[in-house]
Amino acid sequence: MSDLKAQLIRRIAATGPITVAEYMAECLLHPTLGYYSTRDPFGAAGDFTTAPEISQMFGEMIGLWLAQTWLDQGRPAALTLAEPGPGRGTLMADILRATRGVPGFHDAAEVHLIEASATLRDVQRDRLSDITPTWHDDLCTLPDDRPLYLVANEFFDALPIRQFQRAEGGWSEVQVGTDGNELQFVLAAPLPLGALEHRLADTKPGDIVETCAAAIAPVQEIAARIASHGGTALFIDYGGWHSLGDTLQALRNHQPDPPLAHPGAADLTAHVDFEALAHAATGVATTKMTGQGAFLERLGITARAQALAANLQGQALDNHIAAHRRLTHPQEMGTLFKTLALYPTDAPQPPGFDQ
Repeated sequence: MSDLKAQLIRRIAATGPITVAEYMAECLLHPTLGYYSTRDPFGAAGDFTTAPEISQMFGEMIGLWLAQTWLDQGRPAALTLAEPGPGRGTLMADILRATRGVPGFHDAAEVHLIEASATLRDVQRDRLSDITPTWHDDLCTLPDDRPLYLVANEFFDALPIRQFQRAEGGWSEVQVGTDGNELQFVLAAPLPLGALEHRLADTKPGDIVETCAAAIAPVQEIAARIASHGGTALFIDYGGWHSLGDTLQALRNHQPDPPLAHPGAADLTAHVDFEALAHAATGVATTKMTGQGAFLERLGITARAQALAANLQGQALDNHIAAHRRLTHPQEMGTLFKTLALYPTDAPQPPGFDQ
């Protein structure tokens, strides 16, 4: 039995079942035993591969999108270029390389990374060795006197969620309890919940609705900065509009894993409710939620793929074609992953989104 699993079992024995959010927070962020505190989880040697690790084209498209949005908003002379949950720093590195030729953009941009893991900060420092980013534990300490240009790729899916199962008498919270030396999901007693009163109309007994309170404050903070000083925020994640169903999942060694099987040794995520993100973004305009594939195609990823393919052959060419398909095809990341952007109410809508 792992140390974290033993700690969780002792805690539950002493104080009772814990929420799914509490379980996720312990598994991912425990200071010495948490998943992100103890490893670099990205790439072939880790547990999962994100879009920036699949191909440089992803970061290049995002970089040019940011630069175009900056141009559309009048080329502000100073801006905060920020990324929460920047992984290995690959996306930011590709953004900076793609925008190097945009006159004035690098002179204006100051790079800020929001990263709680000391392990990943070291990886990011190596990957971005040619610049000097400023690291933050949370969004609140970002500069608040200039436009904010922020990209959050697979950031919200790792934030802790709570789960509620519809019952005849209200909502029963899904919690984590124990069965001997094993963790198991249990249901709390049904209670009326004002926050989910509006979901009674589109659910039936047995349905599960997920909420993510941890996402609301960051979105509100980002929106407030954009409303005050300009800029944009791009959210890219897997999920949909309007939460319905159990989407909690674990990934270990690139394979699905039961969420309670290996606490602290597997990645835990849940689908992002983009409706909740949009509703939290007060004071700014929001785009329509748009599939990642359509978004990238409108930004020109196929033309970029063709240009890169001209210099490739053999296995390298096959890998390149597969990467383009994985990022854009409806049966891969193209429709599972969604995009949403925030921008000032008096600014043009950023490119790439459904009208």
